[in-house]
Amino acid sequence: MSRLNAVVDTGAEHIRRWLGVLRDDLMTARVDPLPPSTWLRWLPHGVVWIVGVVLTIVGAVQLNDQGGLDLGYSMLLGVGQGCAAVLALRRPVPGLWLSLGATLAIAVLTRRMLMAGQIDGFAWPWTAWAIVAHLLVLLLVALRVPTRVSVEALVLTGLFTYALQGLWGAWNYTPTGQVTVALSAVVVVLGIALRGRREARVELGRQATLTAEERARRTLLEERSRIARELHDVVAHHMSVISIQAQVAPHLVRNPPDELKENLAGIRQNAVEALTELRRVLDVLRSEHPAPGERADAPQPTLDRLEALVENTRAAGLTVTTEVTGERRPLPPGVELSAYRIVQEALSNVLRHAPGATAHVTLAYGPRALRVEVVNTAPTREAPSSAGARHGLLGMRERAAMLGGTLTAGPWSGRGYRVEARLPVSASSATDPLPQDGTA
Repeated sequence: MSRLNAVVDTGAEHIRRWLGVLRDDLMTARVDPLPPSTWLRWLPHGVVWIVGVVLTIVGAVQLNDQGGLDLGYSMLLGVGQGCAAVLALRRPVPGLWLSLGATLAIAVLTRRMLMAGQIDGFAWPWTAWAIVAHLLVLLLVALRVPTRVSVEALVLTGLFTYALQGLWGAWNYTPTGQVTVALSAVVVVLGIALRGRREARVELGRQATLTAEERARRTLLEERSRIARELHDVVAHHMSVISIQAQVAPHLVRNPPDELKENLAGIRQNAVEALTELRRVLDVLRSEHPAPGERADAPQPTLDRLEALVENTRAAGLTVTTEVTGERRPLPPGVELSAYRIVQEALSNVLRHAPGATAHVTLAYGPRALRVEVVNTAPTREAPSSAGARHGLLGMRERAAMLGGTLTAGPWSGRGYRVEARLPVSASSATDPLPQDGTA
Protein backbone atom coordinates (compact mmCIF):
# COMPACT_ATOMS: atom_id res chain seq x y z
CA MET A 1 0.00 0.00 0.00
CA SER A 2 2.82 2.37 0.84
CA ARG A 3 4.46 1.62 -2.54
CA LEU A 4 1.19 2.45 -4.32
CA ASN A 5 0.95 5.72 -2.41
CA ALA A 6 4.54 6.56 -3.40
CA VAL A 7 3.74 5.89 -7.06
CA VAL A 8 0.63 8.04 -6.85
CA ASP A 9 2.56 10.86 -5.18
CA THR A 10 5.28 10.68 -7.82
CA GLY A 11 2.72 10.76 -10.61
CA ALA A 12 0.93 13.69 -9.03
CA GLU A 13 4.22 15.55 -8.70
CA HIS A 14 4.99 14.98 -12.40
CA ILE A 15 1.51 16.19 -13.35
CA ARG A 16 1.87 19.32 -11.23
CA ARG A 17 5.25 20.00 -12.80
CA TRP A 18 3.87 19.50 -16.30
CA LEU A 19 0.93 21.77 -15.59
CA GLY A 20 3.34 24.37 -14.25
CA VAL A 21 5.34 24.23 -17.50
CA LEU A 22 2.16 24.62 -19.54
CA ARG A 23 1.07 27.56 -17.40
CA ASP A 24 4.42 29.27 -17.86
CA ASP A 25 4.42 28.63 -21.62
CA LEU A 26 0.81 29.39 -22.56
CA MET A 27 -0.51 31.64 -19.80
CA THR A 28 1.83 34.53 -20.43
CA ALA A 29 1.69 37.96 -22.03
CA ARG A 30 5.44 38.49 -22.34
CA VAL A 31 6.74 40.61 -25.18
CA ASP A 32 8.69 38.71 -27.85
CA PRO A 33 8.70 40.98 -30.92
CA LEU A 34 9.59 39.71 -34.37
CA PRO A 35 12.92 41.34 -35.31
CA PRO A 36 13.36 43.12 -38.65
CA SER A 37 14.43 40.94 -41.55
CA THR A 38 18.09 40.97 -42.56
CA TRP A 39 17.42 41.99 -46.15
CA LEU A 40 13.82 43.21 -46.19
CA ARG A 41 14.01 45.11 -42.89
CA TRP A 42 10.44 46.04 -41.83
CA LEU A 43 8.67 44.76 -44.96
CA PRO A 44 7.37 41.53 -43.30
CA HIS A 45 5.80 43.59 -40.52
CA GLY A 46 4.05 45.79 -43.05
CA VAL A 47 2.81 42.69 -44.91
CA VAL A 48 1.34 41.28 -41.68
CA TRP A 49 -0.47 44.56 -41.00
CA ILE A 50 -1.90 44.56 -44.51
CA VAL A 51 -2.96 40.92 -44.17
CA GLY A 52 -4.58 41.76 -40.82
CA VAL A 53 -6.66 44.52 -42.41
CA VAL A 54 -7.66 42.24 -45.29
CA LEU A 55 -8.64 39.45 -42.88
CA THR A 56 -10.78 41.88 -40.92
CA ILE A 57 -12.70 43.00 -44.01
CA VAL A 58 -13.14 39.68 -45.84
CA GLY A 59 -13.84 37.80 -42.60
CA ALA A 60 -16.61 40.22 -41.70
CA VAL A 61 -18.08 40.00 -45.20
CA GLN A 62 -18.06 36.18 -45.12
CA LEU A 63 -19.74 36.01 -41.72
CA ASN A 64 -22.38 38.52 -42.78
CA ASP A 65 -23.15 37.08 -46.22
CA GLN A 66 -22.63 33.33 -45.74
CA GLY A 67 -22.88 32.97 -41.96
CA GLY A 68 -26.03 35.02 -41.59
CA LEU A 69 -24.66 37.09 -38.70
CA ASP A 70 -25.47 40.74 -38.06
CA LEU A 71 -23.06 43.27 -39.48
CA GLY A 72 -22.03 44.39 -35.99
CA TYR A 73 -21.12 40.88 -34.86
CA SER A 74 -19.43 40.20 -38.20
CA MET A 75 -17.24 43.30 -37.95
CA LEU A 76 -16.34 42.57 -34.30
CA LEU A 77 -15.31 38.99 -35.07
CA GLY A 78 -13.46 40.09 -38.20
CA VAL A 79 -11.49 42.60 -36.14
CA GLY A 80 -10.66 39.82 -33.68
CA GLN A 81 -9.19 37.69 -36.49
CA GLY A 82 -7.15 40.53 -37.95
CA CYS A 83 -5.93 41.79 -34.59
CA ALA A 84 -4.79 38.30 -33.60
CA ALA A 85 -2.28 38.27 -36.49
CA VAL A 86 -1.04 41.80 -35.72
CA LEU A 87 -0.80 41.09 -31.97
CA ALA A 88 1.28 37.97 -32.67
CA LEU A 89 3.98 40.21 -34.15
CA ARG A 90 4.85 41.45 -30.65
CA ARG A 91 3.09 39.10 -28.22
CA PRO A 92 2.85 35.67 -29.87
CA VAL A 93 1.09 33.74 -27.10
CA PRO A 94 -1.67 36.34 -26.48
CA GLY A 95 -2.13 36.49 -30.26
CA LEU A 96 -2.72 32.72 -30.25
CA TRP A 97 -5.36 32.97 -27.54
CA LEU A 98 -7.08 35.85 -29.33
CA SER A 99 -7.26 33.79 -32.52
CA LEU A 100 -8.73 30.80 -30.68
CA GLY A 101 -11.18 33.07 -28.82
CA ALA A 102 -12.40 34.72 -32.04
CA THR A 103 -12.80 31.29 -33.66
CA LEU A 104 -14.75 29.99 -30.67
CA ALA A 105 -17.12 32.98 -30.83
CA ILE A 106 -17.61 32.45 -34.57
CA ALA A 107 -18.27 28.71 -34.04
CA VAL A 108 -20.84 29.37 -31.29
CA LEU A 109 -22.78 31.99 -33.28
CA THR A 110 -22.72 30.15 -36.62
CA ARG A 111 -23.67 26.82 -34.96
CA ARG A 112 -26.85 28.44 -33.73
CA MET A 113 -27.62 29.45 -37.32
CA LEU A 114 -26.80 25.94 -38.58
CA MET A 115 -28.93 24.20 -35.96
CA ALA A 116 -31.84 26.53 -36.77
CA GLY A 117 -31.52 25.69 -40.47
CA GLN A 118 -30.99 29.34 -41.44
CA ILE A 119 -27.75 28.51 -43.23
CA ASP A 120 -26.64 25.31 -44.94
CA GLY A 121 -23.20 23.93 -45.88
CA PHE A 122 -21.29 26.63 -44.01
CA ALA A 123 -17.60 25.92 -43.24
CA TRP A 124 -17.50 25.00 -39.56
CA PRO A 125 -15.96 25.20 -36.94
CA TRP A 126 -13.20 27.06 -38.81
CA THR A 127 -14.21 29.46 -41.53
CA ALA A 128 -11.87 29.84 -44.49
CA TRP A 129 -10.53 33.20 -43.36
CA ALA A 130 -10.28 32.07 -39.74
CA ILE A 131 -8.00 29.25 -40.97
CA VAL A 132 -5.78 31.76 -42.79
CA ALA A 133 -5.61 34.03 -39.75
CA HIS A 134 -4.79 31.17 -37.39
CA LEU A 135 -2.11 29.75 -39.69
CA LEU A 136 -0.43 33.16 -39.79
CA VAL A 137 -0.59 33.35 -35.99
CA LEU A 138 0.92 29.87 -35.63
CA LEU A 139 3.73 30.79 -38.01
CA LEU A 140 4.56 33.91 -35.99
CA VAL A 141 4.41 31.88 -32.77
CA ALA A 142 6.78 29.23 -34.14
CA LEU A 143 9.22 31.91 -35.32
CA ARG A 144 9.48 33.53 -31.88
CA VAL A 145 8.95 30.99 -29.11
CA PRO A 146 10.88 27.79 -28.26
CA THR A 147 9.99 24.58 -30.09
CA ARG A 148 8.24 23.16 -27.02
CA VAL A 149 5.80 26.07 -26.92
CA SER A 150 5.15 25.79 -30.68
CA VAL A 151 4.26 22.11 -30.27
CA GLU A 152 2.00 22.97 -27.33
CA ALA A 153 0.24 25.57 -29.50
CA LEU A 154 -0.28 22.94 -32.22
CA VAL A 155 -1.66 20.43 -29.70
CA LEU A 156 -3.92 23.11 -28.25
CA THR A 157 -5.25 23.84 -31.75
CA GLY A 158 -5.94 20.13 -32.30
CA LEU A 159 -7.71 19.70 -28.97
CA PHE A 160 -9.71 22.87 -29.56
CA THR A 161 -10.81 21.64 -33.00
CA TYR A 162 -11.66 18.16 -31.69
CA ALA A 163 -13.75 19.61 -28.87
CA LEU A 164 -15.80 21.72 -31.29
CA GLN A 165 -16.17 19.39 -34.23
CA GLY A 166 -15.83 15.97 -32.61
CA LEU A 167 -17.52 16.41 -29.26
CA TRP A 168 -19.92 19.31 -29.76
CA GLY A 169 -20.73 19.14 -33.44
CA ALA A 170 -23.45 20.77 -35.53
CA TRP A 171 -25.84 20.07 -38.45
CA ASN A 172 -25.66 20.82 -42.16
CA TYR A 173 -22.07 22.12 -42.17
CA THR A 174 -18.89 21.55 -44.14
CA PRO A 175 -16.27 20.16 -41.72
CA THR A 176 -12.94 22.00 -41.73
CA GLY A 177 -11.30 20.62 -38.60
CA GLN A 178 -9.11 17.98 -40.29
CA VAL A 179 -7.81 20.44 -42.89
CA THR A 180 -7.09 23.05 -40.22
CA VAL A 181 -5.08 20.65 -38.04
CA ALA A 182 -3.10 19.29 -41.01
CA LEU A 183 -2.23 22.76 -42.30
CA SER A 184 -1.40 23.90 -38.78
CA ALA A 185 1.09 21.04 -38.42
CA VAL A 186 2.77 22.01 -41.71
CA VAL A 187 2.99 25.67 -40.72
CA VAL A 188 4.39 24.90 -37.26
CA VAL A 189 7.06 22.59 -38.71
CA LEU A 190 7.96 25.27 -41.24
CA GLY A 191 8.19 27.94 -38.54
CA ILE A 192 10.35 25.72 -36.31
CA ALA A 193 12.68 25.02 -39.24
CA LEU A 194 13.01 28.72 -40.09
CA ARG A 195 13.62 29.60 -36.44
CA GLY A 196 16.25 26.87 -36.14
CA ARG A 197 17.96 28.11 -39.30
CA ARG A 198 18.01 31.68 -37.99
CA GLU A 199 19.36 30.58 -34.61
CA ALA A 200 22.06 28.49 -36.31
CA ARG A 201 23.07 31.47 -38.43
CA VAL A 202 23.23 33.72 -35.36
CA GLU A 203 25.25 31.13 -33.46
CA LEU A 204 27.61 30.74 -36.41
CA GLY A 205 28.12 34.50 -36.51
CA ARG A 206 28.72 34.55 -32.77
CA GLN A 207 31.27 31.76 -33.02
CA ALA A 208 33.00 33.54 -35.91
CA THR A 209 33.18 36.71 -33.81
CA LEU A 210 34.58 34.80 -30.84
CA THR A 211 37.11 33.10 -33.10
CA ALA A 212 38.24 36.42 -34.56
CA GLU A 213 38.50 37.96 -31.09
CA GLU A 214 40.46 34.97 -29.82
CA ARG A 215 42.79 35.13 -32.82
CA ALA A 216 43.35 38.84 -32.26
CA ARG A 217 43.94 38.32 -28.55
CA ARG A 218 46.37 35.49 -29.21
CA THR A 219 48.28 37.54 -31.79
CA LEU A 220 48.54 40.46 -29.40
CA LEU A 221 49.68 38.24 -26.52
CA GLU A 222 52.29 36.55 -28.69
CA GLU A 223 53.70 39.89 -29.78
CA ARG A 224 53.80 41.19 -26.22
CA SER A 225 55.40 37.96 -25.02
CA ARG A 226 58.12 38.24 -27.61
CA ILE A 227 58.76 41.87 -26.68
CA ALA A 228 58.86 40.94 -22.98
CA ARG A 229 61.32 38.12 -23.67
CA GLU A 230 63.61 40.36 -25.69
CA LEU A 231 63.56 43.10 -23.05
CA HIS A 232 64.34 40.59 -20.34
CA ASP A 233 67.29 39.37 -22.40
CA VAL A 234 68.63 42.92 -22.58
CA VAL A 235 68.06 43.64 -18.88
CA ALA A 236 69.53 40.28 -17.87
CA HIS A 237 72.65 41.06 -19.86
CA HIS A 238 73.19 44.29 -17.94
CA MET A 239 72.37 42.61 -14.63
CA SER A 240 75.04 39.99 -15.38
CA VAL A 241 77.56 42.75 -16.04
CA ILE A 242 76.63 44.48 -12.77
CA SER A 243 77.03 41.22 -10.85
CA ILE A 244 80.46 40.54 -12.33
CA GLN A 245 81.66 44.10 -11.80
CA ALA A 246 80.48 44.07 -8.18
CA GLN A 247 82.34 40.81 -7.63
CA VAL A 248 85.57 42.05 -9.25
CA ALA A 249 85.59 45.58 -7.79
CA PRO A 250 87.01 44.68 -4.33
CA HIS A 251 90.03 43.08 -5.98
CA LEU A 252 90.86 46.32 -7.80
CA VAL A 253 91.34 48.28 -4.55
CA ARG A 254 94.19 47.66 -2.11
CA ASN A 255 92.88 46.96 1.36
CA PRO A 256 89.24 47.86 0.64
CA PRO A 257 87.25 48.86 3.73
CA ASP A 258 84.69 46.42 5.10
CA GLU A 259 81.87 48.88 4.41
CA LEU A 260 82.78 48.93 0.71
CA LYS A 261 82.94 45.14 0.65
CA GLU A 262 79.51 44.88 2.26
CA ASN A 263 77.95 47.35 -0.19
CA LEU A 264 79.46 45.60 -3.19
CA ALA A 265 78.36 42.21 -1.85
CA GLY A 266 74.84 43.57 -1.41
CA ILE A 267 74.86 44.93 -4.97
CA ARG A 268 76.03 41.58 -6.31
CA GLN A 269 73.46 39.67 -4.24
CA ASN A 270 70.62 41.89 -5.47
CA ALA A 271 71.82 41.52 -9.06
CA VAL A 272 71.98 37.75 -8.75
CA GLU A 273 68.46 37.57 -7.25
CA ALA A 274 67.08 39.85 -9.94
CA LEU A 275 68.82 37.78 -12.60
CA THR A 276 67.30 34.58 -11.17
CA GLU A 277 63.81 36.06 -11.32
CA LEU A 278 64.41 37.28 -14.85
CA ARG A 279 65.56 33.83 -15.96
CA ARG A 280 62.49 32.23 -14.39
CA VAL A 281 60.14 34.62 -16.22
CA LEU A 282 62.09 34.20 -19.43
CA ASP A 283 61.91 30.40 -19.21
CA VAL A 284 58.11 30.60 -18.88
CA LEU A 285 57.85 32.92 -21.88
CA ARG A 286 60.10 30.73 -23.99
CA SER A 287 58.30 27.52 -23.16
CA GLU A 288 54.76 28.84 -23.66
CA HIS A 289 55.19 31.39 -26.44
CA PRO A 290 58.19 30.56 -28.61
CA ALA A 291 58.54 32.76 -31.66
CA PRO A 292 57.69 30.85 -34.86
CA GLY A 293 60.81 29.57 -36.57
CA GLU A 294 63.19 30.77 -33.81
CA ARG A 295 65.05 28.77 -31.21
CA ALA A 296 64.67 29.91 -27.64
CA ASP A 297 68.43 30.35 -27.27
CA ALA A 298 68.94 32.07 -30.64
CA PRO A 299 70.83 35.41 -30.54
CA GLN A 300 68.56 38.42 -30.75
CA PRO A 301 68.93 40.33 -34.04
CA THR A 302 70.52 43.77 -34.21
CA LEU A 303 71.02 46.32 -36.97
CA ASP A 304 74.18 44.45 -38.00
CA ARG A 305 71.83 41.87 -39.54
CA LEU A 306 69.81 44.45 -41.43
CA GLU A 307 71.47 43.65 -44.77
CA ALA A 308 70.63 39.97 -44.35
CA LEU A 309 67.01 40.93 -43.65
CA VAL A 310 66.92 43.09 -46.77
CA GLU A 311 68.43 40.30 -48.90
CA ASN A 312 65.79 37.84 -47.66
CA THR A 313 63.08 40.35 -48.50
CA ARG A 314 64.50 40.84 -51.99
CA ALA A 315 64.51 37.08 -52.46
CA ALA A 316 60.79 37.12 -51.66
CA GLY A 317 60.22 39.42 -54.66
CA LEU A 318 60.28 42.91 -53.12
CA THR A 319 62.65 45.55 -54.45
CA VAL A 320 64.27 47.20 -51.43
CA THR A 321 66.86 49.96 -51.18
CA THR A 322 68.60 51.13 -48.03
CA GLU A 323 70.15 54.38 -46.87
CA VAL A 324 72.15 55.14 -43.72
CA THR A 325 72.84 58.72 -42.65
CA GLY A 326 74.83 60.01 -39.74
CA GLU A 327 77.64 58.25 -37.91
CA ARG A 328 76.84 54.59 -37.56
CA ARG A 329 77.69 53.34 -34.07
CA PRO A 330 76.66 50.68 -31.57
CA LEU A 331 73.38 51.53 -29.82
CA PRO A 332 71.77 50.16 -26.66
CA PRO A 333 70.57 46.57 -27.23
CA GLY A 334 66.90 47.51 -26.80
CA VAL A 335 67.15 50.22 -29.46
CA GLU A 336 69.00 47.93 -31.88
CA LEU A 337 66.45 45.14 -31.42
CA SER A 338 63.38 47.40 -31.69
CA ALA A 339 64.72 49.12 -34.82
CA TYR A 340 65.38 45.75 -36.45
CA ARG A 341 61.89 44.44 -35.61
CA ILE A 342 60.21 47.62 -36.85
CA VAL A 343 61.99 47.34 -40.23
CA GLN A 344 61.16 43.63 -40.37
CA GLU A 345 57.45 44.18 -39.70
CA ALA A 346 57.22 47.14 -42.08
CA LEU A 347 58.78 45.16 -44.96
CA SER A 348 56.47 42.21 -44.19
CA ASN A 349 53.48 44.55 -44.44
CA VAL A 350 54.67 45.78 -47.83
CA LEU A 351 54.94 42.18 -49.08
CA ARG A 352 51.43 41.36 -47.83
CA HIS A 353 49.51 44.52 -48.65
CA ALA A 354 51.36 46.21 -51.53
CA PRO A 355 52.27 43.61 -54.18
CA GLY A 356 54.49 45.02 -56.91
CA ALA A 357 55.57 48.05 -54.84
CA THR A 358 59.15 49.07 -54.07
CA ALA A 359 60.41 49.91 -50.59
CA HIS A 360 63.11 52.20 -49.23
CA VAL A 361 64.61 51.84 -45.74
CA THR A 362 66.35 54.77 -44.06
CA LEU A 363 68.36 54.71 -40.83
CA ALA A 364 69.31 58.18 -39.61
CA TYR A 365 71.73 58.20 -36.67
CA GLY A 366 71.39 61.38 -34.62
CA PRO A 367 73.09 62.47 -31.42
CA ARG A 368 69.98 61.82 -29.33
CA ALA A 369 67.75 59.55 -31.42
CA LEU A 370 67.69 56.98 -34.19
CA ARG A 371 65.17 57.62 -36.94
CA VAL A 372 63.86 54.57 -38.77
CA GLU A 373 61.81 55.11 -41.91
CA VAL A 374 60.31 52.56 -44.30
CA VAL A 375 58.36 53.89 -47.28
CA ASN A 376 56.83 52.04 -50.20
CA THR A 377 55.34 53.07 -53.51
CA ALA A 378 51.83 52.30 -54.70
CA PRO A 379 51.06 48.62 -55.39
CA THR A 380 50.80 47.55 -59.00
CA ARG A 381 48.06 44.99 -58.39
CA GLU A 382 45.37 44.21 -55.87
CA ALA A 383 46.50 42.62 -52.63
CA PRO A 384 44.91 39.30 -51.67
CA SER A 385 42.45 39.32 -48.82
CA SER A 386 44.12 39.19 -45.42
CA ALA A 387 42.79 38.29 -41.99
CA GLY A 388 45.16 40.74 -40.28
CA ALA A 389 43.85 43.11 -37.67
CA ARG A 390 46.62 45.78 -37.66
CA HIS A 391 48.45 44.05 -34.82
CA GLY A 392 51.77 44.60 -36.64
CA LEU A 393 51.35 48.37 -36.35
CA LEU A 394 50.27 47.99 -32.73
CA GLY A 395 53.38 45.95 -31.94
CA MET A 396 55.64 48.52 -33.60
CA ARG A 397 54.04 51.35 -31.65
CA GLU A 398 54.47 49.42 -28.40
CA ARG A 399 58.15 48.86 -29.16
CA ALA A 400 58.69 52.55 -29.78
CA ALA A 401 56.65 53.58 -26.73
CA MET A 402 58.62 51.27 -24.40
CA LEU A 403 61.82 53.11 -25.37
CA GLY A 404 60.17 56.51 -24.93
CA GLY A 405 59.96 57.05 -28.68
CA THR A 406 57.19 57.59 -31.19
CA LEU A 407 55.96 55.87 -34.32
CA THR A 408 53.76 57.27 -37.08
CA ALA A 409 52.27 55.36 -39.98
CA GLY A 410 50.02 56.50 -42.80
CA PRO A 411 49.59 57.12 -46.54
CA TRP A 412 52.53 58.54 -48.43
CA SER A 413 52.87 59.92 -51.95
CA GLY A 414 49.52 58.89 -53.38
CA ARG A 415 48.78 55.23 -52.72
CA GLY A 416 52.08 54.57 -51.00
CA TYR A 417 52.66 54.09 -47.29
CA ARG A 418 55.24 55.28 -44.75
CA VAL A 419 56.28 54.04 -41.33
CA GLU A 420 58.57 56.33 -39.32
CA ALA A 421 59.89 55.69 -35.82
CA ARG A 422 62.06 57.89 -33.59
CA LEU A 423 63.88 55.91 -30.91
CA PRO A 424 65.70 57.98 -28.24
CA VAL A 425 69.36 57.14 -27.59
CA SER A 426 70.83 58.33 -24.27
CA ALA A 427 74.40 59.51 -24.30
CA SER A 428 75.35 57.21 -21.44
CA SER A 429 74.00 54.15 -23.13
CA ALA A 430 75.23 54.86 -26.62
CA THR A 431 78.49 53.06 -25.93
CA ASP A 432 76.94 50.06 -24.12
CA PRO A 433 78.04 46.77 -25.64
CA LEU A 434 75.54 44.79 -27.66
CA PRO A 435 74.42 41.42 -26.28
CA GLN A 436 76.20 38.48 -27.84
CA ASP A 437 73.20 36.15 -27.61
CA GLY A 438 69.64 35.98 -26.40
CA THR A 439 70.33 34.02 -23.26
CA ALA A 440 70.32 35.46 -19.82
